[in-house]
Amino acid sequence: MSDPLFRGVMPALVTPFRDGAVDEKAFVALTERQIAGGVHGLVPVGTTGETATLSHDEHRRVVELCVQTAAGRVPVIAGAGSNSTEEAIELVRHAKAIGADAALVVTPYYNRPSQEGLYAHYAAINEAVELPVLVYNVPGRTSVDISDATLARLSVLPNIVGIKDATGDLTRATIQRLTCGSDWVMLSGDDPTALGYMAHGGHGCISVSSNVAPDLVSAFYNAALGGDWKTALYWQDRLVRLHKGLFADASPSPTKFALAHLGLCLEDARLPITPCSEEARAIVLDAMREAGVIN
Repeated sequence: MSDPLFRGVMPALVTPFRDGAVDEKAFVALTERQIAGGVHGLVPVGTTGETATLSHDEHRRVVELCVQTAAGRVPVIAGAGSNSTEEAIELVRHAKAIGADAALVVTPYYNRPSQEGLYAHYAAINEAVELPVLVYNVPGRTSVDISDATLARLSVLPNIVGIKDATGDLTRATIQRLTCGSDWVMLSGDDPTALGYMAHGGHGCISVSSNVAPDLVSAFYNAALGGDWKTALYWQDRLVRLHKGLFADASPSPTKFALAHLGLCLEDARLPITPCSEEARAIVLDAMREAGVIN
């Protein structure tokens, strides 16, 4: 089996704000912190990056900043999804133009296409842009679930290279490993179940928790990638409450609270995301202590 195109942990980077605008200085510092923490890649402007409330200009600028800051040290997988195929193609083209290594394209949300519509969406992107594309399947947010059979069809297209799977259904990793071929990149999109996903043959994770604890989350994936499951289980137990706590309120507000507590950015989010509740704050701080992020 060949090595996967992408592997290990890749943070779904938050987009920090200050006075209503993207805080570019904080974003660069957060990105540098991830690289210093040993992550294996970077994912700007995904769901955790509040892409839904960024303007197109802000979206493009954040991707450009990420690529410039990474400077080839780790790959950048740019969020580039839309429920409009034409708009998704435009975002993937921009990602390629500014030097991103791949694009993460979420299944079209709200309009709830059929399986044939999902296939046609990704096939059109495959035809339009020569850049590796990861399908992002997150039915809890999009109200559509791309089937394993559709993914098997997509896997033969040259630019559709893998998946970010946020379903939490671990058996799907095994099915896709068997049906999509040895080059199919399999990344979890769900921190709490990523240990199981790796054991089923996954290659890594696009992680929310890495925003807060890049060194610890990287240690977990290095252990799992090396087949050291005892060490991986140790890190799983130490990090699991952080994984859960960062969703104690609407994401990414708990993550931004944690980063603000560490003095790394403001906790500002864009409406309709509001600052997390006092109850969520207590959960996050307890989880950070348990993980060893704070004393």
